[in-house]
Parts: sequence; structure tokens; C-alpha cells
Amino acid sequence: MFEQVKLTYDFNSLEPHIDELTMQTHYGKHHAAYTNNLNGALERLPDLKGKTIEEILIQLEAIGDPGLRTTVRNNGGGFYNHNLFFATLSPQGGGEPQGSLGSQIKSDFGSFEELKKTLSTQAASVFGSGWAWLSTDKDGKLLVTSTPNQDNPLMTHGGKLTPIFGIDVWEHAYYLKYKNVRADYIQALFHVVDWEKVAKLYQQAR
Repeated sequence: MFEQVKLTYDFNSLEPHIDELTMQTHYGKHHAAYTNNLNGALERLPDLKGKTIEEILIQLEAIGDPGLRTTVRNNGGGFYNHNLFFATLSPQGGGEPQGSLGSQIKSDFGSFEELKKTLSTQAASVFGSGWAWLSTDKDGKLLVTSTPNQDNPLMTHGGKLTPIFGIDVWEHAYYLKYKNVRADYIQALFHVVDWEKVAKLYQQAR
């Protein structure tokens, strides 16, 4: 059974950037539903028992039943994406990445500000619901991409890219506070990104 990531902060701890009601709804309703639906689907797929969520998402085509494959894609993606999202936020977030991640950002994007601009543009440009991603390949090169719905780079790049930070631009992530002004939410999110955690994920993925 897969479990939601345990939050290390209270629902109101990311105020004023992410409001308490949004956190309660996002984590307690949406993320919980993805997790429950994923576990329900996997009960009908005994061949996947013992596999990590990463292995399952990379090898979705191994699920022969089209309906179950779609269910696992949507809910497995929602589970993985939200675990990453909530784990990389912190009341003490913000600032700029340091160390090897900071150096790689400068190498691949020119500056942290350019990375922010690129990520923000990708997130703002998603039509409808989806995500913008900062990912790394096995050589440590960083890339920014976007995906629709609950897809992620594990799925779209066959495991060659590992996401280390994602911006959720489904309306449930921001609409209660920011209404239709997605750009304001995207900029506010950078105040609560835990770059130390992102840096650890970067090291683990290489």
C-alpha cells in the first residue's frame, strides 16, 4: 500500500503564500483520493506488487488492461506528483539553491533568475491542468518541461529524466486564494520552495 508523504509542517504554515484551506483540501482531499484510487487499482494488478511507484510509472505499458492502465496513470501520477510537491515545500523555504544544484543551475540556465523565469513560463503556459517540472538526467543536466494532467517526466521520458521539483497548476492548487490569476500563485510558490530538499533529490537522482 502506498501512503501519502507525511507533512513536516502544519496546513497554515505556508501562509500567506499558500492558504490553510487550500492545503487542507489539496492534501486531505485531492492527494488522499489519488492515493486511495491508486491502491485500489493495484489490488487488481498483483504482478505489480513490490514495485516502486517510479517503476510502475515508467513501465505503464506493461499493464495490459487499458482501463486499469489509465487509472494507474492518472492516480499513480497524482500520487507521485503530489508526494514530490508537498515534500519540497517548507515554511523556511525560498531563497536560492546552493552547492552542486546551484552551480548546475548557473551552468544550464545562466542564473537562478533565468531558471525561475523558464519554470514560471512553462507553468503559466500549461493549457488546462498539469505541471511544470525541473528534472535531471543521469549526468546531472537539468531540464525544464511541462506535462498535462497528472503525467510527469518519468512517464514521458521513459525513466531517463527524474523530476526533482514540480509546480502544480491544477486549479485546486491555487484557485481558492488566487482565483484565475495563476501567475501570482506561481510567483508566490517560490517563497516556500525547500531548495535544500530539492538539492538532496538532485544528488539522489544522479
